Amino acid sequence: MARSDVIVLGAWIVGTSVAVHLAKRGLSVALVDRGGAGEGTSYGNAGVIEGNTVFPAAFPSDWATLVRVVLKRSPLANYHLAFLPKIAPWLIAFRAASQPERLAETARAMRPLFARAVAEHEALSEESGAAKYLRRTGWLKLYRTEAAFAGVARELELAAALGIANVPLDRDAARVLEPSLKPAFRRAVHWTGAVSVSNPLALTRAYAARFAALGGLFFSGDARTLHRVHPHWRVDTASGPLDAADVVIALGPWLPDVLDPFGIRLPFAVKRGYHRHFKAQGNAALARPVLDADNGYCLAPMEQGIRLTTGVEFAARDAPPTPVQFARLLPKARELFPLGEPVEAEQFGGKTWLGARPCFPDSRPVIGRAPGQAGLWLACGHAHWGLTLGPATGRLLAEMMTGATPFCDPQPYGAERFLQ
Repeated sequence: MARSDVIVLGAWIVGTSVAVHLAKRGLSVALVDRGGAGEGTSYGNAGVIEGNTVFPAAFPSDWATLVRVVLKRSPLANYHLAFLPKIAPWLIAFRAASQPERLAETARAMRPLFARAVAEHEALSEESGAAKYLRRTGWLKLYRTEAAFAGVARELELAAALGIANVPLDRDAARVLEPSLKPAFRRAVHWTGAVSVSNPLALTRAYAARFAALGGLFFSGDARTLHRVHPHWRVDTASGPLDAADVVIALGPWLPDVLDPFGIRLPFAVKRGYHRHFKAQGNAALARPVLDADNGYCLAPMEQGIRLTTGVEFAARDAPPTPVQFARLLPKARELFPLGEPVEAEQFGGKTWLGARPCFPDSRPVIGRAPGQAGLWLACGHAHWGLTLGPATGRLLAEMMTGATPFCDPQPYGAERFLQ
């Protein structure tokens, strides 16, 4: 039987970051996962460390957009009809949290985490030898109409109040930054403080290697075996039972599989998403990720090629893939950028990547103690910002667990907000 001070369940960007920060504070830490580090949803993202984020993703506020989604004509979202009754209560809560005053409240509550996002990644990447994966070129959000750009006025106003750097651009100025973009848009905003990642999987693996260098141990095991053997927690691994006084659950979309047996039911859902990689035609290139705000996809330069991400899909976590959004997205993407042939068709048998973003309806993660379970801690529900907030979450939770003064007030991220 093995024993450590803390077991961290889930070796994606959040769990790996938590494990690193705990190990840096002198604790013996075991990181447990069924797969390798960074192979879950942490891999399939646009690679943006969004220290610039103001408002979270919101429920559509205009009927025209909502009708297009319902009719499955929008690239912003797809859904499985049979899944709607199950997700309906979450969607209702998400819509309530998307009201303007609630969005502003969330923006202010999340600002301390986002404000630390870039600095925490930079510190961890430097000590992990992973700084080569970070690009400090910001990212670009494009708007195809003047009306769409006018719709972000409130976001830009709040960004100015919060001191978040950005530069509004006309089409010509944006194309000076990204000469390969076609003139299919009218306006842009360059969020200059954002950092992007050329290989999210390699970054997480580098953080995992740093964890190992600090004396941390990796175990192959199933988090669903978590149970109490008083006074400890125990997880069954391929190497035998593993005990610890404290356990951190950082399981992304698999959170309910472990929490439900303990009677902890939080308003949790997943937003599925897909990506594919493409070659660029000729000498076309991108220096930073580019978001087509009107259509909800991102073009991100990766080591594997130009990554095209989709909007969200509401479906059961383990339902078969239905990557129908690419048929809607590809014509729009090729209006903006000269995408060439798909990379996966040659290297990976044409497979499309599918992942599930773990989300709470108020777009805040849960960071802190699990209700009613001594020694059980949560770092979950980061929605679209797992990559962004992994190291900041790791630092905050490690400070809470070791009795240090947290760098920000953790109260807005407590699970208790759902139990009142």
